[in-house]
Amino acid sequence: MRQILRMLMLICCFNTACPFCPAQCTCVFHGRSDGTGTRTVLCNDPDMSDIPVNVPVDTVKLRVEKTAVRRVPTEAFYYLTELRYLWITYNSITSVDMGSFYNLKLLHELRLDGNMISMFPWESLKETPLLRTLDLHNNRLTSLPAEAIPYLVKITYLDLSSNKLATLPSDLMDIWPPFNGEPVTANTSQKVVLGLQDNPWICDCKLSKLIEISKMAVTPVVLMDLFLTCSAPENLSGVLFQRAELDNCVKPSVMTSATKITSPLGSNVLLRCDATGFPTPSLNWARSDGSLVNNTVQESPGDGIQWSIMSVHGILHKDAGDYICKAKNDAGAAKATISLSVAGTMSSTISTPMPSAGTGSTSPDWTYNLERGLTVSTSAVPMVQTTAVAVLTKSKTTSGVQRGSLKPAKIQQGGEGRKFVSDENSKKSDVSNLVKDLEILEETSDSAVLVWTAEGLPKNSPLTVVYTPYGEDGEDDYKRTVETTAGSGKILLEELSPGMRYSVCLVAKGSAAAKDPCIDFYTLDNEEEGGQNQFFIIISGIACALAMPLICLLLYKILALYCKVSEATPDEEELEKESYVKFETINMKQRTMNPHPTELWARRPTHESERLLLCSRSSIDSQMTFKSDSSRSEYLC
Repeated sequence: MRQILRMLMLICCFNTACPFCPAQCTCVFHGRSDGTGTRTVLCNDPDMSDIPVNVPVDTVKLRVEKTAVRRVPTEAFYYLTELRYLWITYNSITSVDMGSFYNLKLLHELRLDGNMISMFPWESLKETPLLRTLDLHNNRLTSLPAEAIPYLVKITYLDLSSNKLATLPSDLMDIWPPFNGEPVTANTSQKVVLGLQDNPWICDCKLSKLIEISKMAVTPVVLMDLFLTCSAPENLSGVLFQRAELDNCVKPSVMTSATKITSPLGSNVLLRCDATGFPTPSLNWARSDGSLVNNTVQESPGDGIQWSIMSVHGILHKDAGDYICKAKNDAGAAKATISLSVAGTMSSTISTPMPSAGTGSTSPDWTYNLERGLTVSTSAVPMVQTTAVAVLTKSKTTSGVQRGSLKPAKIQQGGEGRKFVSDENSKKSDVSNLVKDLEILEETSDSAVLVWTAEGLPKNSPLTVVYTPYGEDGEDDYKRTVETTAGSGKILLEELSPGMRYSVCLVAKGSAAAKDPCIDFYTLDNEEEGGQNQFFIIISGIACALAMPLICLLLYKILALYCKVSEATPDEEELEKESYVKFETINMKQRTMNPHPTELWARRPTHESERLLLCSRSSIDSQMTFKSDSSRSEYLC
């Protein structure tokens, strides 16, 4: 019996030392002199249709090549905990399950090239934390989703060539320098190799970062093929990435209203930043620790422009710090930082009334400090109803930054009963919420037009417009007020100083002081306004200087033409003398017996000569002169 047990133990040990190899595979153990080694399994039987499941558990490298396998099932390699290299190449694989690479914690290299994969389960790569090489070339991939980017951060060799990719998510390049914020140096030890050739790329703004990398002389991202070409749009078809110039693709730029702000404790703060770029960038706010801020309002007044306002209500010391405004589009990203500081403390003292003025009894004084909490002290005070109001004011600063302090509480005599500040405020209707769309129009150097919309208020409800220079709210010398009604909806603010920032508030009767709608604006500078006028004067002068020679030349031409026409129109008599020639016909007189004739020629009447002149040539030639014995025939005209 003991011998049988020994034989069984020997068989088990032998099976452990020499694992079983699948029938359609070849197993090779690469041993070392110290007794350790690695095992490689090669499965390349053309008749194999499934992934083998009885591979030795100590396999380090598994190759499934040139088989009829069409699918990689879930948990196909979960027992191969030592597997580091997995090659499933040049098969007929069309699908890969989400859990295909489960429990491959040591996998370093995954190659699936030469298959027919159209959709790859990128999320399955979270089971391979040590993966550095991913080869998917010569497949049928049509897209790379943005959800795949977190799983490619540690990949140093990514081959997506010879697929059907037309574009890439713009955030893909943000995981590598220089777009991840790290500097680009020539001595970078870790390089990232990308294979992207032989794809029908559409060269638009989403590929702008890849095109920028292809133009860099020094970059940690190495392209397998430097001669990547565009397939679309038509104007860039066949153009190399290195020579492509994209239209309507501008990196964002960010501008903030201020870089440093100091505000009193308990006040409300609005932080604004504006961004430009194309496509229109998106904006988001974050703290210096990376936590996002959600209480924001955004608007895009036009293509390529975006602004965002972040509000902090009742700020505390914990709200102090840096707030980062980030702008991002397909072409790139930009950010700007605003530092917020909280100054001062806010406290209020409320005295409760006594039962009677002459009893001499005492009542507690309640003092609340935002930093130290609530304290109670007792003192003897006469019986009066009091209401403590803490007024938050802004002191003057040379830099235009808001600083606050507290004014002493005002005590008002009232009727009997006990009322706290919160009770009084709770009874006030929030009339300020009914005043909306407060806006400044038509700013000049010394005036501005304030418009608003009052919904739910009677048209004759009184309103007070209070405007002061920015940061001078607590100074009565600078404060100006204008009385108006809610129905007017418009008022002119006059006697303003040029080039200054003003704060204007619309105060409704019965509204809480801290909730009055306010707005800031700037007046135009005299130099700016004068510069505009001077610019228009210069332009007008240049236009006149150019137009006057043309006008003079035109007048000269008209006068010359008029004079020429006048000279070329003579009187009727001169026209008759100079334009026409009167012809007379001279004929021989009739021959007489007088041997000494005095005249041989006779003049014919003028009208007859004119008649003969108008006759045809034949009629003129037919008039033959008188023939003499010694003369020859002549024709006169």
